[in-house]
Amino acid sequence: MKQSVDLNPVDARLGARLAELRAERGWSLGEVAERSGISKSTLSRAERAEISPTASLLNRLCGVYGRTMSQLLSEVESEPALLVRAAEQQVWEDRASGFVRRSVSPPHPGLRGELVEGRLAAGADIAYDRPPVPGLEQHIWVLEGALDVTAQDAEHHLDAGDCLRLRVWGPTRFRCAGPDEARYVLAVVLP
Repeated sequence: MKQSVDLNPVDARLGARLAELRAERGWSLGEVAERSGISKSTLSRAERAEISPTASLLNRLCGVYGRTMSQLLSEVESEPALLVRAAEQQVWEDRASGFVRRSVSPPHPGLRGELVEGRLAAGADIAYDRPPVPGLEQHIWVLEGALDVTAQDAEHHLDAGDCLRLRVWGPTRFRCAGPDEARYVLAVVLP
């Protein structure tokens, strides 16, 4: 943990949000400590913004609260950007699997949905063991190519123009058999 000399406004909002998440569930500091492996005193100091949480601590808390790190951090932004320019959209690439993810409309606490553009290279096969939030609503709209999606033990073949709508409770798998890459829009809506 990094000691905070001055009260950092982002740390203050983050601490307040962590306290809100704990209160929403009716959990004590002790219960969060048991679930996360983080001491009660460290949790209390983080909630009061007396310390700046490390990435490792935030990752553990994201697991406890069923959020991705980007969701949690976006929840402490002051206002959502009305316009997200293409040049400002975060792009992440997993070269090993042939997956490129563009966060077209990133998550924000005042909004329940986000848009992601996905690209899978021909032959790419990505499996997720569980959703970050059970019951997450997803709409998968294929723009180019073809995509095979497995969810709830059912396989769905999507061609360009097709849209699959579902709530995700368990494992999912995205495959692009080829011969061309698959490009799709993933709309994610929190339950």
